[in-house]
Amino acid sequence: MTESKNDITLSDFQQLIREMYIEKDLARGVDGTFMWLMEEVGELAAALRSGTLEEQTAEFADVLAWLATIANVAGVDLTAGVRAKYGTGCPGCGQLVCQCSDAEKP
Repeated sequence: MTESKNDITLSDFQQLIREMYIEKDLARGVDGTFMWLMEEVGELAAALRSGTLEEQTAEFADVLAWLATIANVAGVDLTAGVRAKYGTGCPGCGQLVCQCSDAEKP
């Protein structure tokens, strides 16, 4: 995969969100931040049902931002978490292309 100068890594994004909002986020705490995340998930659901692609894209970005926010407040490194859980394949079957049955998660 090639990266352009406009690409942003998950780590870069989490740091950007930290720099913009950490004081407000820490004051709000995990519980308050989680409620904002849930509100954004609801807005994403509505956009997926009846929104334009532009609205859907914006809501995906909002959900990702609030997920990074709550990770910052909780002291979680999203990149490390993703790498640990998904870096070698599906956490259920261990394969790069999931072979889990449809009845299983994921």
